[in-house]
Amino acid sequence: MIGLFLITHSTYGESLIQCACHVLNKRPPQIAQLGVAAQDDPLDLLPLARQLVGCVDDGDGVLLLTDIYGATPANLALKLLEPGRIEGVAGANLPMLLRAITYRDKDMGTLLAKVITGGRDGVLNMLNH
Repeated sequence: MIGLFLITHSTYGESLIQCACHVLNKRPPQIAQLGVAAQDDPLDLLPLARQLVGCVDDGDGVLLLTDIYGATPANLALKLLEPGRIEGVAGANLPMLLRAITYRDKDMGTLLAKVITGGRDGVLNMLNH
């Protein structure tokens, strides 16, 4: 199973995980998060981030989810990426996370595609749907 690791601003990642737990009525295995505060130096967080990747990786790889591409959490995530083994997606939202949890038993390419479409398709104008 592919591990999931959220690197986000403040408590956003933990909040997403808690919402997923509410929807699923349980905490999914192999999931971790790291919240980055305004005063944090990302280089100081890098060893902890690497350790957390190791905690969720059982050998099938890890998908990193982050909130805003180009922001500090995403820049930290970029330092951890290894194509095919540790992949990353920015723009994390609850539909994206639920897709990640649902399809993490597939291969990394399938998981990436499902996560990106899930995150994008979860954004819609409710009156036009």
